Amino acid sequence: MAAGTISRIRLENFMCHSSLHIELGEHVNFITGQNGSGKSAILTALCVAFGCRAKNTQRAASLKDFIKTGCSCASILVDINNHGEDAFKPEVFGNVIILERRITESSSSTVLKDQHGRKVAHRKDDLVEIIEHFNIDVENPCVIMSQDKSREFLHSGNDKDKFKFFFKATLLQQVNDLLGSIRKNLNAADSIVEELERSITPVLKELDDIQDKIKNMEHIEEIAHEIENLKKKLAWAWVYDVDKKIGEQTEKLEKLRERIPACQERIDRNTAIIEELRKEFIVKKENVRSFLEKTQEVRRMKEKMQHDIHEAVKLKMDLEKEHARGMQVLNKMNTRVRQLEAQVNEFQLQHMQQTQAEVFQVQDSIRELQQEINSANLNATRLNDEEKNLSEELQDIIKSISDIEKEIDEDGRRINQLKYQIDDLRQRQRDKLTAFGGDRVQSLYRSIERHHSRFKCPPIGPIGYHVQLASDCWSLAVDCALGRLLDAFIVSCHKDSLILRECAKEVKYHNLQIIIYDFAKPQLHIPNHLLPSTLHPTILSVIHSENPTILNVLVDQGHAERQVLVRDYEVGKSVAFDKRIQNLKEVYTSDGCKMYRRGSVEAILPPNRKWRTGRLCTSLGEKITEIENEAAEIKKINSERLDRKGKLVIDRNNINSELRTLKRKREDEEQRLERKKVQLDDTKKISIANKHDTAVDTSELMAEMMQVKEDIGNKELVLEKINLKLADALGEENDKRASYKDFMESAHAEMGSISDVERELQLVEEKIHDAQQDKAHYEGVMERKVLDPIKMAELELTDLQQLYQEYFEKASRICAESEVEALGGVGGSTMEQLSDRINKLNQKFQQESRRYTENIDDLRALHDKKGRKILRKQQMYAGFRDKLNACQKALDLRWRKFQRNAGLLKRQLTWLFNEHLGKKGISGHINVDYKNEVLSVELTMPQDASRYTVRDTRGLSGGERSFSTLCFTLALHGMTEAPFRAMDEFDVFMDAVSRKISLDTLVDFAVAQGSQWIFITPHDISMVKAGDRIKKQQMAAPRG
Repeated sequence: MAAGTISRIRLENFMCHSSLHIELGEHVNFITGQNGSGKSAILTALCVAFGCRAKNTQRAASLKDFIKTGCSCASILVDINNHGEDAFKPEVFGNVIILERRITESSSSTVLKDQHGRKVAHRKDDLVEIIEHFNIDVENPCVIMSQDKSREFLHSGNDKDKFKFFFKATLLQQVNDLLGSIRKNLNAADSIVEELERSITPVLKELDDIQDKIKNMEHIEEIAHEIENLKKKLAWAWVYDVDKKIGEQTEKLEKLRERIPACQERIDRNTAIIEELRKEFIVKKENVRSFLEKTQEVRRMKEKMQHDIHEAVKLKMDLEKEHARGMQVLNKMNTRVRQLEAQVNEFQLQHMQQTQAEVFQVQDSIRELQQEINSANLNATRLNDEEKNLSEELQDIIKSISDIEKEIDEDGRRINQLKYQIDDLRQRQRDKLTAFGGDRVQSLYRSIERHHSRFKCPPIGPIGYHVQLASDCWSLAVDCALGRLLDAFIVSCHKDSLILRECAKEVKYHNLQIIIYDFAKPQLHIPNHLLPSTLHPTILSVIHSENPTILNVLVDQGHAERQVLVRDYEVGKSVAFDKRIQNLKEVYTSDGCKMYRRGSVEAILPPNRKWRTGRLCTSLGEKITEIENEAAEIKKINSERLDRKGKLVIDRNNINSELRTLKRKREDEEQRLERKKVQLDDTKKISIANKHDTAVDTSELMAEMMQVKEDIGNKELVLEKINLKLADALGEENDKRASYKDFMESAHAEMGSISDVERELQLVEEKIHDAQQDKAHYEGVMERKVLDPIKMAELELTDLQQLYQEYFEKASRICAESEVEALGGVGGSTMEQLSDRINKLNQKFQQESRRYTENIDDLRALHDKKGRKILRKQQMYAGFRDKLNACQKALDLRWRKFQRNAGLLKRQLTWLFNEHLGKKGISGHINVDYKNEVLSVELTMPQDASRYTVRDTRGLSGGERSFSTLCFTLALHGMTEAPFRAMDEFDVFMDAVSRKISLDTLVDFAVAQGSQWIFITPHDISMVKAGDRIKKQQMAAPRG
């Protein structure tokens, strides 16, 4: 099939169609059906799929109006053939391009897929590129002619409507509008350039005035020259003065550097103490770890022994229950023996009382009872089946109600979670501080403010309050990675940590995390070889803080430089497990999933599904709206579930009522059946006894009685064995309880010393902390009293050197040092003396210059500046004028070409029109008046009619007018190119004869032209000749 043609159209919930699939042939396609069957919806779907606005289809005001009533969304899928030389990016899309347009209540989207259904593109520009490649213009009536366009253009006798049809179909309308807008823009630009050219005239006059002033002020330059020489000497005097200060500062710096070794010796001594204490700490910690392992072993043994006791108790209870059941069975057997003995005695007594007449009566009773039993058995079976069916139906309904209630409960919990999240986000909107500890943080801030004078340095925190993200997409991942560290506070020393802990206790903030860190330490610089070797960002690269201490703590405490962020789950697995990346600690996905490797163990921790955004997120308004929409949607779904549950409850109550009625009937029928069976058995026994007239044969009853007595003996033996097992189980339980008690006493005695080891470990840790404090103290002394003064002295020396370099460069720019020496040098003159001489000369210069308020150099500079500015403007405006003239010439050339092409199109239209009319021996002419925007048709009838000329098609018969309109349409189709064309109800105003002629002409034209055609009509098309290039399809009748 040719590239750009349509092979299939699929509609879901679009207009009147729930689901429609239409397969189209390569050449001519007829789609017929009754009015209301949805034929026109197919062309409307094509227009919408290729980007047409809803108003331009004349079928709806907005796209959501196309969604079928009762549905929430609609979709249109169009398969576009992509074969041959004209294929569009076949290496990307393959042989078929699938265009999918989805419409919802609030939005619409377009997706382009390849032949396998994989998504390739979704931007509007991609769709426009395909439309332009295949030359598909669905708003051109020659490409898609809907019902409204057919009535507007084809069946209207108005010459202006025909002109609009011709003007739009040949794209002259589009070109005319484009040229008109260009001419309007050129006229506006020409007015602007003229205004700009007029604006520089006053400036030219001002420039001439400045030149006159300059000529009158040149005699004052001699004084200015002497002032210039003195300024040269002054510039080099500054250089010599700074050089002297540099020597003095160098001596001061050498004295400060002599203090460094003494402070460094104290720091090294404390470092050695810390190393020894750390070794001792490791040993103590290993002891604690071994104690903890023993504790875990004791816990496992305790759990095992508790499990054994539980099993022994369970065995004892099972044996007790089995013994009780055996006693119940034994009692029932004894009762049965007594019943059998009574029955034997009763039979013997009945035998003695029977007579011969009673035998015949018994036989009649047997037959009647058998018939009643059969009838009752059938009724009971029927009622039992009905009851079983209703029970199964009832169970299905109960299960459905239970499932709905579970869903409602889950949604209720979800709504409560969403409400909590909304309240939390709104509180964070009002105050970002509450995201990192809630209201307790605000109370803590107030407490810190009250005790601020006690702190050496004000605490910094919470950390999350001072951190900003580069992008909100990482907020959840960063929150999961840093966790409670974002709630922590930072202090500069141990004393401040104790004070902050007191403030936290005062406001009942018990689990506050406090970090001690040196505020004076500069921001850490991490070399590239210590960072993860991956292109994915780390947490440190996506966060920002104005305080370097915050970033240092996140590196030291949170390892932010070694935690990598990825977009999705699959990429995270590849980074965490597939590649051996150096310096990688953990990987977090954007939704909070955590992945890491520890040796040979690989772990993946799922994210917290309760939260959809991190505490560092700034776009809270959008998140609140999103959560509110989700909650409203869940409430809507719950309302529908409640309605469905109400209906199911009514059905359940009705079935319960029917089930109770059936159960009563069945039980009554079963009781009746049992009574009849008992009567039948009794009657048969009586009949047998009477028939033989002998003593009652009670051998069966006696045998049964003996068997029951034997079973009683066996059961008593079994009960004796159970009693023995029960005694053993009771003894085993007591033994295990005693063992458990002894084990727990020994475990308490053995593990009692762990608290002493922990205290020793805490004591070593405190010594390490004290040593670190001493080391930090001497490091502070080194920093504040030695290194800082050295840095200050070095900075001052650097500043003086820079100042020297700056003064030297300035003096060199003013003049060379040799030039000053040629003028006599600075000599014994100081900078103050040189300045005084310059000031006196300046006064004299000013007295001479009072006649002119401006400086001659300023005037010259102003003259040059204005001259350059005016020259640039003149050149720029001349360039504007040249470009405008070139654009005007190009526009005039294109307008002449447009008029020439319009004339050629008019001739071509008449030729093609005559070509189609000639098939019936008619000739004609089309007059196109572009000025008045009218198009008239003149027809000359064949010779056998009087060869008269008809200037108004309304003077023709219905068939002639239809045929001439059809020829006019086909002529326009012959002048346009498109991969497919569609016409809807083009024959609605034709009689049967005109319709047949028109259909034959259209089919012949469509087959000859070779492009794809889609004809939609509600009329019968059986007169169309069948062929391999013609495909007919019948739409289903509309549902009443």
